[in-house]
Amino acid sequence: MPRVAVVILNWNGKDLLKQFLPGLLSGKPDGVEVVVADNKSTDSSLEMLREEFPQVRIIANEENAGYAGGYNRALKQLDAEYFVLLNSDVEVQGDWLSPVIAAMDADKRIAAAQPKVRSFYRREEFEYAGAAGGFIDKYGYPFCRGRIFNTFEKDEGQYDDERDIFWATGACLFIRSTAYHEVSGLDEDFFAHMEEIDLCWRLRNRGYRVVYVPGSTVYHMGGGTLNKVNPEKTFLNFRNNLVLLCKNHAPEYFFPKMLIRMSMDGIAAFKFLADGGPAHFWAVARAHFSFYSRLSSCLVKRASEKAQIKSYARGGIYDRSLVWDYFVKGKTRFLDLNIQAFLSEK
Repeated sequence: MPRVAVVILNWNGKDLLKQFLPGLLSGKPDGVEVVVADNKSTDSSLEMLREEFPQVRIIANEENAGYAGGYNRALKQLDAEYFVLLNSDVEVQGDWLSPVIAAMDADKRIAAAQPKVRSFYRREEFEYAGAAGGFIDKYGYPFCRGRIFNTFEKDEGQYDDERDIFWATGACLFIRSTAYHEVSGLDEDFFAHMEEIDLCWRLRNRGYRVVYVPGSTVYHMGGGTLNKVNPEKTFLNFRNNLVLLCKNHAPEYFFPKMLIRMSMDGIAAFKFLADGGPAHFWAVARAHFSFYSRLSSCLVKRASEKAQIKSYARGGIYDRSLVWDYFVKGKTRFLDLNIQAFLSEK
């Protein structure tokens, strides 16, 4: 059994695989299996893999079940101590695996982890998806050390401390296989976007740790499937953020926070409209209608999760409004935020 299975989920990403697989394979240590799980691609990805990368194991999913479903189907077929969920548009260099695996080996409570994530194009700058570790504010808005909304910091070593985080990026997610299966993997109702935050939140509610390991750095191209100007991405982000809160937030102030968050979404929708983005306005509206249609099942999941919770995770939640701090008070860097406003675990 390999200790580590690096699993790339592919959907019509033949060119990305040809670009990034050679670097991944050239530095692959013993005990590591590289797997491509294909989500019913139509671009001859599988034929290319069989011809040019015969050392890569292929798992061919029967449908495009999205990020969550695609990985769930693939990981059920693998036997390894650790899974690394790696986006097809991530460049790895040198010994990127062992620093993170060593940190997880040292503490069995660590269920998930991520490396430092920089931009593939602006290589000294943190990248949107993950940067130096993920957090959320009191209303569920996700952000990272090194990236708040669309402001990206240059990596100058300011986040070179290994530490606990609230969520680890799905672009390069290290996870202990036993923990992944314990929580039944990713929630397929998310389809794509924020499912890794949901997974990490569920793990943390069960007493596990999620950490950031700066000794490893990867470079993420970003936007490989849906770019940030695509209204479908707006739809998924707004809908899934509501589902995320509904499933996992502690009982205290749960309903008031949900109402405030939905009101803030309404303001965002009209801001899209005022800026000439009617498609994004409609995407936010569709997101809410979709959430309402899922509310019953979401509450069932919330009740089911409650039976497994040791204590609701608090550490890493910014107990203020990130929207207010960023857009009104001009706090655009993580280090500008009020550190005392981050809740501790106790």
